[in-house]
Amino acid sequence: MKFRIRYGLQAVFRRIHINRQYKDRLFRMVFRRKRELLDLYNAVNGTEYTNVDDLTVITIDDVIYLGMKNDIAFLIGCDMNLYEHQSSWNPNMPLRGLLYFADMLRGYIEKNGLDIYSSGKIKLPVPRYIIFYNGTREAPDKSEMRLSDSFMEYAGEAALECRAVLLNINKGHNKKIMDKCKRLSDYAYFIQAVRDFAVKEQSLEKAVSLAVEECIEKDILADILRKNRAEVMNVVLTSYNVKQHNQTLKREGREEGIRAMVEVCRELDIPDAIIKEKLKEKFNLNDMDADRMLDN
Repeated sequence: MKFRIRYGLQAVFRRIHINRQYKDRLFRMVFRRKRELLDLYNAVNGTEYTNVDDLTVITIDDVIYLGMKNDIAFLIGCDMNLYEHQSSWNPNMPLRGLLYFADMLRGYIEKNGLDIYSSGKIKLPVPRYIIFYNGTREAPDKSEMRLSDSFMEYAGEAALECRAVLLNINKGHNKKIMDKCKRLSDYAYFIQAVRDFAVKEQSLEKAVSLAVEECIEKDILADILRKNRAEVMNVVLTSYNVKQHNQTLKREGREEGIRAMVEVCRELDIPDAIIKEKLKEKFNLNDMDADRMLDN
C-alpha cells in the first residue's frame, strides 16, 4: 500500500513539473517595458518619477521553491518592489513573498559586495509587496495580508513578518490608480472582456479572439495585441488550462487519500458497509461516489 501511495504522489509531482513550464503570464507581458512599469509604480505610490533609468528590474526568472516565478520585481529609490498578479484567491501570498524577498535580498547583498559579518550595519532597500488581484471573489479596493495570520499560535511579536498590500484591479475598482495608469486600466478591461465573451461563446478560444479584436478596435493594449496576438491568446488559454489542471490534481489527490484510508480500514477487517457510511459522513460523498472509492 505504501508503495502505491508513494508511486501515486511521484506521478502527481511529475505532472506538476511538466505543466509548470508555461510562458510568462499576460501581466508580465503588459508591464515588460520599464516605461509602463514606472507608470504603474507612480500610480500606486502617488510619485512622479520620469526617468526610466531610476528603475532596475530584478525579477526572479526561476525560483527553486515549488518551481514558481515571481511576476515583477524592481528597485527604485530606497524601495525593493515585488508586484504579483493573482486571478485566484491565495491566502499564502505573504509566505511566497517572504521566500521571494529572501532570494532578492541575497542577490542584492552579493551584487553590491556587502558583508553580513562586518561590524558595520548594512543598509538595505525597503521591501514593498503589492498583489494585483482580479479574480471573481469579492474584495475591497485595498486590503492587507500578513504572514503572521498563518502562524499556528500568535502572541506578541514574532521574529518574522511579511505584509502584502492587495489591490483589486477588476474593472470599476481603484479608479484613482486606474486613471493614473492607463496600462493597468486597459489590462483590467481586457480581462473583463474575455470573461464577458466566455459567457456567450461555447469556445474559449473564440471568446479570447473576440476580446482581442474588441480591444484592438478600442485601442486597448492595441500595441501588444496587434504585434503579439498569437502569443497573448496562447498565454491566456494556457492560464485557463493550468487552472483546470490544478483543480484536477486536487480532486485526484483527494481520491488517492480516500482510497488509502479504505485500504487501511480493510486491513483492520472493518466491513465495507461501515466504511461506506464513514466515507459518506466524513467526505460528503453520495452512494455512487462512495461505491466507486470502494472499488479499488
